[in-house]
Amino acid sequence: MAGRVDGKVAFITGAARGQGRSHAVRLAEEGADIIAVDICRGFDDSPAPPATPEDLAETADMVKNLDRRVVTAEVDVRDFAALKSAVDSGVEQLGRLDIIVANAGIGTTGVKLHKMPEASWNETLDVNLGGVWKTVKAGVPHLLAGGRGGSVIITSSVGGLKAYPQVGHYIAAKHGVVGLMRTFAVELGQHSIRVNTIHPTHVNSPLLMNESTYRLFRPDLENPGPDDLAPICQSFHFLPIPWVTPADISNAVLFLASDEARYITGVTLPVDAGSLLK
Repeated sequence: MAGRVDGKVAFITGAARGQGRSHAVRLAEEGADIIAVDICRGFDDSPAPPATPEDLAETADMVKNLDRRVVTAEVDVRDFAALKSAVDSGVEQLGRLDIIVANAGIGTTGVKLHKMPEASWNETLDVNLGGVWKTVKAGVPHLLAGGRGGSVIITSSVGGLKAYPQVGHYIAAKHGVVGLMRTFAVELGQHSIRVNTIHPTHVNSPLLMNESTYRLFRPDLENPGPDDLAPICQSFHFLPIPWVTPADISNAVLFLASDEARYITGVTLPVDAGSLLK
């Protein structure tokens, strides 16, 4: 089935690479034009290497190569004024807004909650929870103005539905976006705007696949790599895989954005290889 979001416009945060880039490309493949934003720099406590302006430009080129239009901006999701300016400009150029994908987020190394530095807590909550609220807040007026309904898709995590040690700030934020999602779903349902969360397990993207994460999970090895991480990640799942791919999450985003999910709202959708069964 082609053209599942034909003629629609999607606003995607964290679009320079990883899941966000994958979402932009997948929606463009199915007919959507894209407003793609990313901070294009790193975070002090994050093990992932920073995204760059060149990464965001590459995402834009990938969308253009699919004969779709794209508008980009370097935006920190903690900055509501910048988010609003980006989405307002994108809608002015592309003519409408139908889909919001609040994907931007960070993962940071951590400690037990009672030992966690306040700066680490604040940064993670400000990006992973506050940034989601500001993203949806910036986009919703355009969905309402269009009068056609719409779909809001928020990236949570299996950590939004269960707890893990050492990352309580991340767990709190990802649980928090479920509350945001449910409230937005209640408040916007009368306008045919659907709001849902997706809950990935480990994803084969830079947030997971980096040297710091390898060392965190395999401190017993001098130079650990992906092959050393794989059996540990697989132990989280019932399906015999260590991680899913960005494309697996993008297929869920596409489904929720499309009319195939026209009556689905307020749902927490895991893409987790059975992780939540453990």
